[in-house]
Amino acid sequence: MALMITDECINCDVCEPECPNQAIYLGPEIYEIDPAKCTECVGHFDEPQCVQVCPVACIPVNPQHIEAPESLWAKYRRLQGQ
Repeated sequence: MALMITDECINCDVCEPECPNQAIYLGPEIYEIDPAKCTECVGHFDEPQCVQVCPVACIPVNPQHIEAPESLWAKYRRLQGQ
């Protein structure tokens, strides 16, 4: 699964530097998450770091990008060049 940032985002800038895959970027209005890079921190941390630091809880699972844990591990390995 990839995560997404909803329009409740207040552009506080705390999530972007926490992403180990550099999947978070500033979009036209709010921060956004690239689903091709988001592994929900699988391979790096036990919990998604952006969700942990978000002060307004605006980072749910993206229903358009549901992935099994095995798929997240495969994406992690691909992103790491393994």
